[in-house]
Parts: sequence; C-alpha cells; structure tokens
Amino acid sequence: MNKQPNRIIIFDTTLRDGEQCPGATLNVEEKLTIARQLARLGVDVIEAGFPYASAGDFDAVEKIAKTVGVESGPTICGLARATRQDIEAAAKALKPAANARIHTFIATSDIHLNYKLKKTRPEVLAIAEEMVAYAKSFVEDVEFSPEDAGRSDPEFLYEVLERAIAAGATTVNIPDTVGYTTPSEFGALIRGITENVPNIDQAIISVHGHNDLGLAVANFLEAVKNGARQLECTINGIGERAGNAALEELVMALHVRRQFYNPYLGRPPESEESLTNIDTRQIYKTSRLVSNLTGMLVQPNKAIVGANAFAHESGIHQDGVLKNKLTYEIMDAKLIGLTDNQIVLGKHSGRNAFRTRLKELGFDLSETELNKAFVRFKEVADKKKDVSDWDLEALVNDEIRQVPELFHLELVQVSCGDHARPTATVTLRTPEGEELMDAAIGTGPVDAVYKAINRVVNVPNELIEYSVQSVTAGIDALGEVTIRLRYNSRVFSGHAANTDIIVASAQAYVNALNRLYGWLQGQHQDESYPPNTGQPWTTRSFH
Repeated sequence: MNKQPNRIIIFDTTLRDGEQCPGATLNVEEKLTIARQLARLGVDVIEAGFPYASAGDFDAVEKIAKTVGVESGPTICGLARATRQDIEAAAKALKPAANARIHTFIATSDIHLNYKLKKTRPEVLAIAEEMVAYAKSFVEDVEFSPEDAGRSDPEFLYEVLERAIAAGATTVNIPDTVGYTTPSEFGALIRGITENVPNIDQAIISVHGHNDLGLAVANFLEAVKNGARQLECTINGIGERAGNAALEELVMALHVRRQFYNPYLGRPPESEESLTNIDTRQIYKTSRLVSNLTGMLVQPNKAIVGANAFAHESGIHQDGVLKNKLTYEIMDAKLIGLTDNQIVLGKHSGRNAFRTRLKELGFDLSETELNKAFVRFKEVADKKKDVSDWDLEALVNDEIRQVPELFHLELVQVSCGDHARPTATVTLRTPEGEELMDAAIGTGPVDAVYKAINRVVNVPNELIEYSVQSVTAGIDALGEVTIRLRYNSRVFSGHAANTDIIVASAQAYVNALNRLYGWLQGQHQDESYPPNTGQPWTTRSFH
C-alpha cells in the first residue's frame, strides 16, 4: 500500500514553531483567531502548539481542537517529545478534535546524541519505537520526527524511520533543524529514504526546515521532486532564528509552476489542477493577520506578500505591464486575495456600506466589534478624504484584536522642533481607574512620549525595537507602528495604526506594556501586583 498522495499536504506550524520567534508570543484568543483563518486558508494540518510546554499552550491546543478541529476541518496536531508525559499531555489537549495527530520527536544526529541527549544510538532506537507505539495508543494519526535529520548518519536515520513506521507512524518528518543543508543534499536525503527504508510506502514523507542559509523553500521544492508529500511551513516564514520555509512562497511556487511539478506527483504535465488544497485568495489576508498579531512586520520586498511584490516603478516595467501584465508579472495579484486597492469609502459612508465592505474583505465581526471598528473608521475618515481597503484592514485589526486594555491612553501631546527640546505630556487611565498625567523630555518626540508613559506605568522594561511603516501612499496615510519591549528574557510586542505617527507610537507602546503587565499579573496571581502600599501609583515598585 503506497500512502504517498498525488498532491502536497500543507502542515502549518505558525502557532508552534512560528510562535517561537522572539517577540511573537500570542495569547490563547490570538492563537484561536489565527487557527480559524488557517482553516479558511485550507491548510491540511495545524500544529497548534506544544501542550506539555505550558498551561497556556495546553489551553490553546485544547480550544483550537474544540473549535477548529471539526469533522470537515483541518487535522489538529500537538507536538510532544518522545516521553510519556509529553505524549499524554498532547493526547489530552487534542481529545476534542475530530481529526487529531500527535507529533513526537527525538534527535538522531551524533552531535545531539552526544551533547544534548547523552544517549547511544540503540537507546534512541528503542525510545523512538516505544514512544511512537505509545502515541498510537491514543490516536491513529502519529507523526515521527528524527530531530536534526539533515546532519544525521543516513544509515542510522533509515533504521530509526523503519522502526518508527513499524511502530505505527503514519507520517515521518525529515527536519533540517538548523538550516544547514543545500537543495541537492536535501533532495538526495529524501531520495535515499525512499530507496532505503523498506516500509516507507506505509507512511507519508514530510519535510521541515529552517532558513538560516536562505534555502528553506528551495530545499522543500527539491524534496517534493524526490518524494516528499507534506511540507511543514509558517505564514510569512516566521520562526526561530532566521525562520521557517514560508507557506505562501511554497504554495505559489507549486501553483505557478504546477506544469513543472505535475510529473513528480504522477500527473500529466498539462494538468491545471492545483497541487495543494490551499485557497490562495486567503493568502494575503492570512499574512496580514499573522503580521499584525505577532508584531512581525513583512519586509516590503518579501516574495508573494511584500508591499512591493506587485509594484512596478521602472518605466520599462510599467510600460510592459500596461501593455500586457505577463511581461513582468508571473501571477495575478488577485490570486493571493490582493485587491486593486480601489477607494470605496469616505466620511459620508454609512454603517451598512462599511459592514458590506468588511465582509468582502473577509472580516466576520460581531455587532460589538463592528461598532468599535466603525467608530475608528469615522475617526480616520474625518482625517483622510478616502479610506482604502488597506486602511480598513489596518484599523480593524488594530481596533478589534488588541490585548485586554489594562492601561488606557487618554491623551498624548508633544512639543518639538529643530531648536526646541522635545517634550511630551501623557494622560493614562490605570487598571484601578485612576487618571494620571506626567511629562518628560527626550531626544525626540517619541522618546519623550515613551519616557512620560514609563513614569506613569512604572513597569521596568527595555525598548529593543521600534519600526514604522505607511499602510498606503500619500501624506495622509495611516502609519503602522510596531515595537518590542524586553523584560528579563521575555519579549512583548505592541502594534497600532493611526494617521498621527506620534499617537500610533504611544498606542503601540501602551499595547506592549499591557501585554507585559498582563503577563506579570499572571505570574503573581496570589499577590497584589504591584503591592498595594497605599502609595501613589507612580511610586510603587515592581519586584
């Protein structure tokens, strides 16, 4: 029985490996929002998290399994080390899912065995076999990964995979854990597995890879040519270190070049059938959602979803595209859900037109969310003559997908100039309902605002990143600000959009502080945090 399908299975690990990217931590509700969108995108498998890692991860996997893991929805997967406690936690969290998968792993490279696991090859063989069988006792769908397969001895790797499949693994994943291999090497590794693992026809070959050398997508496409049928990837390529293989790049490469890849999947070269189940029209929206919620900006020249991906500035290019798009565009922007960015709404537009346009853009808002978003729309429309689709996406994401508001920015006012000392005055409402005002001088207006906010909030933190980008062209464009704060070893991100960059900067900073403060509260649930000393808020000390 050959289990290799004639299509490519898309395994999305944005919520697991992607969230391990520094600063990309998501709360449970944010994970649920992304999981729902991944289901609309059409991914086959959602790796929802690592249940044993934390109570938050367990809760997120369980909620995603219950709400997104319906019979007609994607398979919901939980990661587990090759240990009984990890596998039990994954099985428990995944129980509500109609289609559940446990993904268990253990390292197989000698460098990992010698320095990390302190185990011999026979010990690892026995553990892999035993733990795959244990996972199989909970679910039918079990995936096994030999961590650092790219640097493992091929002969040992073949033996581990054979034993894992015999124990019940339905998918065997080949990870390039450190992004070390090149396309020809990775293709040869997959080909070697298909030729040397006797029972490989009883499992689907999957690949997972990091982008440390910028080769992750190329490695995966070479793996497809040599027998891989599942690709483990993330939205926007986010993930540890240099990130993972980007889902949007893989899917569109397979779509645009399907005639090239058809023969490798046993199809006629001329077939126009899609090689994946992905609804490509959802790609852009999914990219924007993940970017907004994680605070990980998409670089303008990013393939497929970058702001410049379909932009043409060169006169020669513009002339060619105007005559025939095929001269310089290998795909239609509408394929990924990118509209022509037509101006459709203004300050006289009503609630019904606003609601209708949001539905067309793929937003499904509750009445409360719609009302909040409409108020923001009116505010923006009063400042801008026309509001574009990109503006709508930015303000809706900014308004309805914020973290719980503990501190609220009531007022921000700055004074600056080339011969003036930048000064900022802010008023914040504290979680206890107090309204506090303070002022500060900084090296610039944003620095002054942040110093004033810190004086009020009094939560130790280090600003490690500040970035701003324009949503659209024009002097009245919305500006999106993303910042990252560090508290000890943890990173918290904040995001905001406004026509006033200073206001957006202040809102993004308060948003990040709310994440940090909420986390601190969670760490000190049994304490008054900060201690209620009877002193004014600004003199309280965080320990």
